[in-house]
Amino acid sequence: MSSMTTTQTRMRATEQEPLDLEDTTPQTEGSQSHWVLNSPNPPSLGNKLLSSVKDTKFLFSSKKKTCHGYAVSFLESLFPIIGWCRSYKASNFKDDLFAGLTLASLSIPQSIGYANLARLDPQYGLYTSVVPPFIYAVMGSSREVAIGPVAVVSLLISSQVSKVVDPSSNPVAYRNFVFTATLFAGIFQVAFGVFRLGFLVDFLSHAALVGFMAGAAIIIGLQQLKGLLGLSHFTSNTDVPSVLDSVYKSLHQQITSEEKWSPLNFIIGCSFLIFLLLARFIGRRNKKLFWLPAIAPLISVVLSTLIVYLSKADKHGVNIIKHVKSGLNPSSVHQLQFHDQHVGQAAKIGLIAAVIALTEAIAVGRSFASIKGYHLDGNKEMLAMGCMNIAGSLTSCYVATGSFSRTAVNFSAGCKTSISNIVMGVTVILCLELFTRLLYYTPMAILASIILSALPGLIDINEACYIWKVDKFDFLACAGAFFGVLFKSVETGLLVAVSISFAKILIQSIRPGIEILGRVPRTDAFCDVVQYPMAISTPGILVIRISSGSLCFANANFVRERILKLIKKEEDELNQAAKGRVQAVILDMTNLMNVDTSGILALEELHKRLHTRGIELAMVNPRWLVIHKLKLAHFVEKIGKELVFLTVSEAVDACLASKFSIP
Repeated sequence: MSSMTTTQTRMRATEQEPLDLEDTTPQTEGSQSHWVLNSPNPPSLGNKLLSSVKDTKFLFSSKKKTCHGYAVSFLESLFPIIGWCRSYKASNFKDDLFAGLTLASLSIPQSIGYANLARLDPQYGLYTSVVPPFIYAVMGSSREVAIGPVAVVSLLISSQVSKVVDPSSNPVAYRNFVFTATLFAGIFQVAFGVFRLGFLVDFLSHAALVGFMAGAAIIIGLQQLKGLLGLSHFTSNTDVPSVLDSVYKSLHQQITSEEKWSPLNFIIGCSFLIFLLLARFIGRRNKKLFWLPAIAPLISVVLSTLIVYLSKADKHGVNIIKHVKSGLNPSSVHQLQFHDQHVGQAAKIGLIAAVIALTEAIAVGRSFASIKGYHLDGNKEMLAMGCMNIAGSLTSCYVATGSFSRTAVNFSAGCKTSISNIVMGVTVILCLELFTRLLYYTPMAILASIILSALPGLIDINEACYIWKVDKFDFLACAGAFFGVLFKSVETGLLVAVSISFAKILIQSIRPGIEILGRVPRTDAFCDVVQYPMAISTPGILVIRISSGSLCFANANFVRERILKLIKKEEDELNQAAKGRVQAVILDMTNLMNVDTSGILALEELHKRLHTRGIELAMVNPRWLVIHKLKLAHFVEKIGKELVFLTVSEAVDACLASKFSIP
């Protein structure tokens, strides 16, 4: 209905007489067609690859340098710390020291909690906050990103690895498998950076990431019910039905059995959770008190530990951490499993963890880099993340990445460089050497409350509403990731999100927009007549724009048939209005960047069918690669060089001035 109304509007707006195109006046010297036809040949595939290598500024500068200069350039590119440390000032260190100490006060309790979420002993979370931050500080290009374990990756590790190795029955094999998966994650991240494969990470779109994070946050929250309620038996599954069923059965079993359930875990956990959320609220309302939510987790750990120790609550059913191994990161080189039957599973989990970790870290880094006004090199970030995870896998760490909550604290604390990560790492080392014995009486419920207090930052309802408002298809990917994580698994949520994103790309590719253009009054601009109802079309001339980057095997037949249908529809309307027939079809190829053999065959078939009906086919502004391939296929010779134009206005004016004949 709307299409018919638009067409009628265009017909009423047209005041010109039908064309007399029998005149065969030659083109004037002012014609710009030869610019299109005589353009130089595009570079060959080999030259493109060679040029891509030459233009790569990932590790080397394009300027001519001596061997020493190349070595310095290589080292500065590989280790950005060399570049900015020359201008580093004492005042900057003061800011970085304060930011690093503030960061450590948040990182220490969070790292212990995330290790628990990953089903590892507490010290492994602290180990992950030592070596990876050191490596990133010298190799990373972000000044604000805070490195360490994060909730989503910890959940991913526990949910995926526990399917292969049971952490309860064989904790040593489970831990070794985690280290192996971490090594594979680092290898994949380095490969992404070296071979510039960052586009693979982009397949997890922003909308999918919003849904995935929200779903993961809810799952993480439900997982913390084990510590918050003091349950001894809990499911290894992560989907909502399994977790809720496990909570109900565990509570019922402990209440009815001789193993009496103590409500003290819940009381302690909820009390400090309220304190943490209140500190978070105050810190958001008053930016000067940014340190309060950062130090609140450490205060909670200290106070809860003192309460349990003084009241001997551990003898009354309160679950505590107990032993935390002290000392620096031990080597885990000999614990890596390359000859195990599950090495393929380790590689798969490593790949998923690598993509999730990179997506989160680069998103966090770029958001804060834009605030500070500098560029973040995604490929360098991938290389830095990969190297730190490879080093981490050799030193008893699991997958580390950039944390949004800790990065926000680091930024608010006034960090100037990545030295704050080094300060944080040194502080964690001191904790490992001196204070691990003091964590013996720390209640498990406090770790659950610390993780729960960090989860609201992962759920962005406003962003989900924005996605729904702007792009319904994007929201479908968001919802698919969300419900996939909630009701199946983390892996399923990712698969659904990526599948929907691929489907979106596929649909847009195989069903490109085909638009009828008209001249905007008092201009030479030709625009879509649906979007611009005031645009005037010329009877007898149908101007069509192909809104696709490529005319290929996937969409060539659709484009051809769609154009033929538009021509038939236009002819029917012209016959009804007694204004003649379609005499020329002008294809605006401005948006068309490439064409394959299927696309060329479709154009040839279109030309044949139009020629038999007495309709000429003209082309406007075929891009460099397109016109080159059409000349090689002799398609330009078939339609005639005089029917190739630089602009739509020139093509239409040529028709109006009878610059080519139509039978």
